[in-house]
Amino acid sequence: MSVPAAERARSAGPQSPAGAVTLPLAELHASLSDPLLDAMTFLNEVTTRYPQAVSFAPGRPYEGFFEPEDVPVYLDAYLDHLAATGLDRDAIRTTLFQYGPTKGVINDLVARTLAHDEGLTVAPEALVLTVGAQEGMLLALRALCAGPDDVLLVSSPCYVGVTGAARLLDLTTVPVPEGPDGGPDPAAVRAAAREVRAAGRRPRALYVVPDFANPSGTSMPVPARTRLLATAAEEDLLVIEDNPYGFFAREGGERPTLKALDRHRRVVYLGSFAKTCFPGARLGYVVADQKVTGPGGRRSLLADELARLKSMTTVNTPALSQAVIGGMLLTHDCRLRAANAPATAHYAAAMGVLLAELERCFPADERARLGLSWNVPEGGFFAVLTVAFAADDAAMERCAREAGVLWTPMAPFYPAGGGEHRLRLSISSLTPERIVAGVARLADFVRAETARAAAG
Repeated sequence: MSVPAAERARSAGPQSPAGAVTLPLAELHASLSDPLLDAMTFLNEVTTRYPQAVSFAPGRPYEGFFEPEDVPVYLDAYLDHLAATGLDRDAIRTTLFQYGPTKGVINDLVARTLAHDEGLTVAPEALVLTVGAQEGMLLALRALCAGPDDVLLVSSPCYVGVTGAARLLDLTTVPVPEGPDGGPDPAAVRAAAREVRAAGRRPRALYVVPDFANPSGTSMPVPARTRLLATAAEEDLLVIEDNPYGFFAREGGERPTLKALDRHRRVVYLGSFAKTCFPGARLGYVVADQKVTGPGGRRSLLADELARLKSMTTVNTPALSQAVIGGMLLTHDCRLRAANAPATAHYAAAMGVLLAELERCFPADERARLGLSWNVPEGGFFAVLTVAFAADDAAMERCAREAGVLWTPMAPFYPAGGGEHRLRLSISSLTPERIVAGVARLADFVRAETARAAAG
């Protein structure tokens, strides 16, 4: 007996109407075929499939410091602040509910916070509040790189957010390897810039995370920061400094930002409140105090030009997010370092537990036999393990399935290839007890996987 057509259609699931458009991937933007854009998606999917696994994968903050009832408290603090400045109810309503200034509404509070926490003297008009630091990257790259011959230098390994943003904008990136002390080696920066220039292109900017970089966890010593700025001046490079982790140094390990050391406004500074406040607000900022000259003697700040670009993307950053973060800044007297002291202590202790457990589970003689090593970060969220087997997506999924542990493959963080035998461990969202359990499980997997690789 034949099955009615309507029943066959229902059993087959949703159907496309006759003549519906099908879009070949090859005719869409080339970035959609780039494996780079799949790296984080795959990780999120694996995390969902193994919810009980100990996850060293995400760089999300520890949720023990978040309380839902704090959100209305911060919002009220900001509303009280607006009233204290003389705004009436109608003006406050407009500030909160309407489209707002493209540059932002809490720029003055952010400027005060930067002065207290980073020693940066920043005019509020040199700030652009963004929808996370990722938007700041997109705006900065779009503004600075004017044509196909402009090249972005990136520290390698490098945060995939900036290489992904460059890919979306069809910008060329050239990797600069990290030096032995952490961060891009200034001599390698100079060599890369000159090689780009010799090829007839313009090395425009260098992207770098000087403090506890994602993914490597390394930090640049102060002398290397000074040399890097000197090299940037010699090679006429702008420096895009991204600083999401700078607060989370072990005691005594704080270092001045590149922007604080910058005497010639060569550094465009990207900041975020994701780690220092909370990521759900999706609030970041750009310090772009460089002067821009135009036809007819027109003068502006780079921040003004970024705002013009932003007006064609997100239009303005949500006022509600700014109000909550603004209230949080006010509650803590615009001093986030002090406010983050408990979180800093938590992350430092968690990193200490991770490193101690790696030492305990892998004595020196066994490390040598397994071809195993790891770095010792001075703070932040991340450490990197070097192993004798291919630490790829397949190995990570086997580890989740067989050992109940998740981590992040490092290869996607190397723009020109590399990192195939390295994996990133993040301590940021875990308790010490979970770290101890996770390292023990990971140790069993590393031994088994190393033996499997040796057996061919």
